[in-house]
This record gives sequence, structure tokens and C-alpha cells, in this order.
Amino acid sequence: MPGIQRALLSVYDKRGLAELARVLADHGVELVSTGGTAKLLREKAIPVREVAEVTGFPELLGGRVKTLHPVIQAGILARRDDAKQMAELKKHGIAPIDLVVANLYPFAETAARAGASVGELQEMIDIGGPTMIRAAAKNFPDVAVVVSPEDYARVISELTERGDLSLGLRLELAQRAFAVTAGYDGLIATTLAQVEAGERGLERRAQREFPAALVLGGERAQVLRYGENPHQRGALYRAADGACGIAGARQLQGKELSYNNLLDLDAAWALAQEFEEPVAVIIKHTNPCGVAVGKAQAEAYARAYACDPVSAFGSVLGFNRAVTAETAEAMGKHFVEAIAAPGYEREALEKLSRKKNLRLLEVSAPRPAAGLPEWQVRSIAGGWLVQEADRHRLEAKALRVVTERAPTRPEQRALLFAWKVAKHVKSNAIVYARRDQTVGIGAGQMSRVDSVKLGAMKAVLPLKGTVLASDAFFPFPDGVEEAAKVGVTAIIQPGGSVRDAEVIAAANRLGLAMVFTDVRHFRH
Repeated sequence: MPGIQRALLSVYDKRGLAELARVLADHGVELVSTGGTAKLLREKAIPVREVAEVTGFPELLGGRVKTLHPVIQAGILARRDDAKQMAELKKHGIAPIDLVVANLYPFAETAARAGASVGELQEMIDIGGPTMIRAAAKNFPDVAVVVSPEDYARVISELTERGDLSLGLRLELAQRAFAVTAGYDGLIATTLAQVEAGERGLERRAQREFPAALVLGGERAQVLRYGENPHQRGALYRAADGACGIAGARQLQGKELSYNNLLDLDAAWALAQEFEEPVAVIIKHTNPCGVAVGKAQAEAYARAYACDPVSAFGSVLGFNRAVTAETAEAMGKHFVEAIAAPGYEREALEKLSRKKNLRLLEVSAPRPAAGLPEWQVRSIAGGWLVQEADRHRLEAKALRVVTERAPTRPEQRALLFAWKVAKHVKSNAIVYARRDQTVGIGAGQMSRVDSVKLGAMKAVLPLKGTVLASDAFFPFPDGVEEAAKVGVTAIIQPGGSVRDAEVIAAANRLGLAMVFTDVRHFRH
């Protein structure tokens, strides 16, 4: 195997390493390794030399310094087609290293663990690994670099068939290596931005300021059939700490997920998380078309579906409880594209498996550390917009009654329910609701009064006696007047218009109760 004479192996994740090392050793490749990796290879009776033997220097600082040595770095970085560099290696008795197999300390797993201390985070910042990986990737025509056990089989295959690795594979492995180190450093930068020096020393807290540099990192999880439309390409990338939520969900059955499926599933899951009680959320084009809670999940689903059966055709569903057999039975005759839920009862899975194309996602619930910052990022031409996630939860005591009549207790409950839903409807957003059930939803209109009219037009259930939620203030009394015409008795809105007095006067004249939240929920 003339192309690979010497290999350096130093890995934290040791899956499959022994098999790769045995193939290398059987083909006469000299193996050099660090402490834990060398120990594993010796236990498998695979000949190996410790890095300390090669460098003539012991590991220092409890293993913090192992491969950061000129003998190692020069052996990796020397260009084989540069006679001067090769002569310099020979002069100093340094043998070239032709293959580097390395992966990194699990910083992402540590950062995702609730209660992980700053000291633990520091210890999981790998230094030697990224240095070796970057050096090998820089010199990829001469030095192959392997950063994932998933690539071992392909490397073994080429080595066995060709006696070396092709330039194409070397380039692909180098590209992957730089992506890994970039994502690794990005996650470290993002995580350490949460660390503050307080009176009790270093503490990990919610990030208060936007970082000076935005670092985005993610691993391609899936190439999609296409983007929003067939002429657009699309892919899903998963953040290093993205085990929770739709990007990290496990697909249990059904067709391949589409770009639009994932957007709708994320919208359904996010809205379902607003509720403590069993809830059913029905989504079309990222907007809810039916939402309800109930004592039992099947009841909630039936009530959500009743809101707008026509729009529910080909919808995406979200639940905050494991899907029950009763709920699965209730879906029997309905065409559903996909479901996001924290789990599925065995009998429910059996029933849903009859719908072969139905996509079922099992989504991990938010971690206890979910209180840490969560940036939302959207691209625009030439850059990105970044904001905090909208995590505001309205409590009844925060409501400000502005009309002569205060809402009754049933009206207040319905208003709070409608407000949770309105937060997840595209602006301008209007939600008609009664206790624990939406009745009509007006989404995405250019004027608020049109959203009021649209929500009423979409209603299948009776509107008389409903309440109405508006995601932003009413700029004119006309929206309130239209709502009263169809039977609305109470309204919840942020307030803040220069015409608030006129809007309140209209509500008083029409006998409506109105409360202000002093919080807006635009969603663009």
C-alpha cells in the first residue's frame, strides 16, 4: 500500500475503529496513536506505537497536550511534491503521516446537558483534534483525513481495491473535515456567548446581547426532493444541538418529508407546545385552521377538525401528548399529510400504518434547558435577520380591561385560548374562538378588517357568542364593528393605536368586553 505508509489514529468516538485499524495493519501501515485509542488497539492485538514514542515527549497536563508537537504537525503538513520540505523532514528524522483518523470531544452533548458547568464545557473544547484535522485537510492531496466512523467502510473499500485513496475521496473527506471543525467552533462560540462572569464566578446564563459575529453550523441531515416548489432545490440541516424539535425528530413511517411538510410540522409542533392540556392542532401552509383542547386527545381532535373540515384536507397535525388509539381511529377517513407528536401508542401505530404514505414524526420534547436563548434566523438578500424566539406567555392577571364591561369568566378563558392561537397565525391575524376551540381564523391579510371578515367567512360553527383575538391593535373601529355583527361578545388585543379611544368607544357602544395585553404577536 504505497500511498499510505503511516497513520495517526486519535478518536473519542471509537465505534468501528478496531476494524479500520486491523485492515491498515494487515496492509503494513504503521499505526501511531494516543493514550485511550492506543489502549483499545492493544486490547484487540493490533500493533501500535504511542505518540510519545514518536515525539520523544510524554503527554502533558493530564492529556491536554499530546499531538501538539512539531514531529506530528510537520509529518502531516509536509508537501510530498516539495523536495525542500521532504529534505527538511529527513534532516530532523521526521516520518511523514499519510492518514489521520480523528474525531472530537463531545462538546455538543455536554452543552445540551442541563446543568453542565462552565468547567465541564471548557474540558470538552478539543484542541489537538481540530489541529490535526485541519492540518490533514489542508494537505489533502497527500494526507487523507477521516473524521467520522460512517466513512470507515468506504475508506476500507478503496484501500483494499486500489491500495490507496482516490483524489476525489480525499477531497470529499477534507471538505467534510473542514465542515466538522467549522461547526464545532461555531457551537463553542455560540455556547460561550452564554457565559458571564458574575459574583459567584463563571455562570452559564441566557444570552442578553446579540453576538458580535453570527456563527451558524449544521450537518446536512437530508436532501429533500425539492424546496417549496419543484424548480427549487432543498435540504434539511440539523444543528449540533438539534436533537429536540422537528429537525431532530424520528420518522416512524410514511413518504419522504418535503420542505413544506417540515415547515408545517414545525408550525404544528410549536403551537401544540403552548398548551398544558391535551391539544390538537391542524395546520395548512403554516397557519392553524383548527385548534382545540379537551379532556381527552380524541375529543380535542374532533373539535379541532370541526372548525374547518374543508381546509383540514391534506393537513399537518400537531399534538402535545402521545397519539392515542382513539385519536388514530378518529383520523380514519381524513386525509392527513403528516403528524408531529411526542409518541404514539402501539395500537395507534397499528391503525395509522394502514395509511402507508402518512408521515409520522416522533419529536423529542424540549429539554429542561429550553430556557436558554434560542435565536431565530432568516435570510435576506446579503445577510440574515436574527431575533429571540417569541416565548411570551400571557397570564390572566396581565389582562387590562379597557371597556365598561369586563369579560365574564368563560369569556376570559376563551380569550386566553384564542390569544395563544393568534400568536401562531400569520399577520394580520384574527382568531374567533369559544371555550377551548377555534371557530374561524383570518390569516395573512393586508388589512385587519379584511382578516376579521375572512375569519367570519371561514367559520363553519356558529359565531354567535364567540370571542375574538387580534395579534396587533385595531387601527380603526371598523374591525370591532364587523366582529360585533357576527356575534362576538369579547375581544383581546394588544392596544397601542392612536385611535384606541375610538375603538374602545365602539366596543362600549356595542356592549362588548375588551382587554388589552400590551404585547403584540406579529408573525411574518
